[in-house]
Amino acid sequence: MRKSLLLLLFVTAGFFISCEKEQDPFLITSNSIGRLTSDIKINQLDSIFAEDSLVKQVNNSELYRKSNEIEVYDNQGNKLLLIEPVQAFDSTSTIGFIQVLDPRYKTAKGLGKESTFQDIVQNYDISRIENTLSAAVIFIDELNVYVTIDKKQLPVELRYDTQTRIQASQIPDDAKIKYFMVDWD
Repeated sequence: MRKSLLLLLFVTAGFFISCEKEQDPFLITSNSIGRLTSDIKINQLDSIFAEDSLVKQVNNSELYRKSNEIEVYDNQGNKLLLIEPVQAFDSTSTIGFIQVLDPRYKTAKGLGKESTFQDIVQNYDISRIENTLSAAVIFIDELNVYVTIDKKQLPVELRYDTQTRIQASQIPDDAKIKYFMVDWD
């Protein structure tokens, strides 16, 4: 009887271990994006993206701020992400910003690079909207994400004005996301 109980216990434990859900390689959460987490260091990217390609872009021009962006490509050559460290030129730095370039990356509620403003409004609380020269920047603090919508998609009276506060009600539902950024800085 005792051996049967132990056998049943091991079989049950094995079943639960084998049923453990595999992590979605394209899921965006508040502290992860696919296999990346907010505490990953730049020098760990090679092992995380071992099946993919990393291209390090060094921008050291006097006209631009100094940075070293890292482009991530999948094994078919599709650009997935653009990663910028918190500390430029420091391989032990953590990730500061990630620009999502591949439409497969999405939140649990389906928000991704090819989403519309309506997708944001229906699924998330907008923390704030900033008015810049060429875009409305929409912050979703619960995800550590901000997205931009090109001002060309906004009403004419907002396109050339950087002083007016843009309200969510002024952004058309079908306005498409131009840039999708994860901000861990």
